[in-house]
Amino acid sequence: MSERVHKNGSYLNGKSTSGTSTRVKDTSTISGMCPICIRDCPVLCEISLSAFRGREALYPEPAQFGTSTAGALKNFGLDWSHFSIQAGLFEVQGIKESSEEAIFPNVNVETTVGGMPLKLPILTGAFGSTDVARVNWDGLAIGAALSGVSITIGENVCGMDVDAKLENGKVTHSPELKRRVDSFRKFWDGKHGDVIVQTNVEDQKLGIDVYALSKLEVNVIERKWGQGAKAIGGEVRLKDLQKAILLKKRGYIVIPDPEDPVVQQAFKEGVFQTFERHSRVGVPKEKPFIEDIEWLRKQGAKRVFLKTGAYRPSAVAYTMKFASEAKIDALSFDGAGGGTGMSPVPMMDEMSIPTVYLEAIVLRCAQILKKKGRYVPDLVMAGGFIEETSIFKTIAMSNFGQGPLVKAVLMGRSPITAAMKASYFKQLAQEGKLPRAFAERFGTTPDKFFIATPELKAKYGRRFSDIPAESIGVYTYLTDRVGVGLKQLMAGNRKWKLNLLGRGDLMSLSELATKVTGIPLADEVEKDAIEKILE
Repeated sequence: MSERVHKNGSYLNGKSTSGTSTRVKDTSTISGMCPICIRDCPVLCEISLSAFRGREALYPEPAQFGTSTAGALKNFGLDWSHFSIQAGLFEVQGIKESSEEAIFPNVNVETTVGGMPLKLPILTGAFGSTDVARVNWDGLAIGAALSGVSITIGENVCGMDVDAKLENGKVTHSPELKRRVDSFRKFWDGKHGDVIVQTNVEDQKLGIDVYALSKLEVNVIERKWGQGAKAIGGEVRLKDLQKAILLKKRGYIVIPDPEDPVVQQAFKEGVFQTFERHSRVGVPKEKPFIEDIEWLRKQGAKRVFLKTGAYRPSAVAYTMKFASEAKIDALSFDGAGGGTGMSPVPMMDEMSIPTVYLEAIVLRCAQILKKKGRYVPDLVMAGGFIEETSIFKTIAMSNFGQGPLVKAVLMGRSPITAAMKASYFKQLAQEGKLPRAFAERFGTTPDKFFIATPELKAKYGRRFSDIPAESIGVYTYLTDRVGVGLKQLMAGNRKWKLNLLGRGDLMSLSELATKVTGIPLADEVEKDAIEKILE
């Protein structure tokens, strides 16, 4: 039994994200229902799951909360595969024109975001209060530090910390936030990347920014206006009744009401297994935002970032305007649609601007500001980045001749995957249950199947024993795969420094790609050059 994809690319009545399917393959292209819906059907489709579980059917499988991430199933019609990278030959840029020196290991992929140096054009996060971030934190944080990139502690971490201490409604101590900051700094070189503390409406109410700056000596605060996976506040599931009551008392929206005796009885009887904790939606305004950024700097923030989602084009323009006026250090835009927690599946599939479209809008806004002589912060793009080709393309697309406006990408789901897979296979190795094919190819112990082990052992010596296997997995993924892959692409393009990548290094493979971005089609690129060369 499987489901047929709708003509526009979305699965309507059977989605793997919610664990649903359809009885037959040839479903209706309008509704996604089986052409003949029968009474004695044991298959759970979206409709039937909704009949039993209601709002639970809106989310990725609740039973997988804390051990999974989720993303959109919809084909958005335009993605990075609609572009190809130009290969170079006769001209070498950014290094001496020598075959002895112009080799891909010598490519420099370092960048700077908001004054923060990075060994790779990557920021990781934001990993907030959802369980999958908490459980995998050491792997993610230490892996980021080893790689010389940043990590963002996402929203609601202090509010969710049952051991946090509050005075007059403000957090004065949070063991969980401290643990997360300390974990990154354990292997941080003090220069490349940093730990970023993200704050939403709830965090600001609890005074998380002041606590992080004053007590934990955090350097970077990031305000959050949303993400590409959802246009509403952050959501998590709570398996514990007492924690649900605690969070309600701290001011969070908890559904259903954990203090209602009827709800408590239903929970105890197993009618439902988890409560939902929701965050409020922010309503930003220009003057208060600018004043807020000034206030953060007075509180000791060395850098102030802003993270926003894939809202309508006018909202993108206002965001760029506000960020320019406030002179924030870096601004991240997150395209539809993947989430690290429990973003509603219909929202991931059917709401917000996909990444390529979003970048085109952002760059248009940046160009207008540039022409007017206005400040443009360093830009970061997010939304489905997992490998080097899309990183190359998003940076190259943003260079109109004065250097790339997009300095890096933000990766969320993929580092978690690297950490989770490393953790699981370490467990399988300990239990002697590794898949035979894997063991035969790569060995039966972590020191064999993590290829970066010898390198890290040599670099860190005795300290290597303090590096979790999960961190080795994240480091290997970011540095040895994505980093090396990016260097190879750039060498093939004959550019040895990241800031040399430009729009001329790309070609569109569809009329839509050209229409949206202005990147010419493959058969239109350098037509004039051909004439001049051969005349």
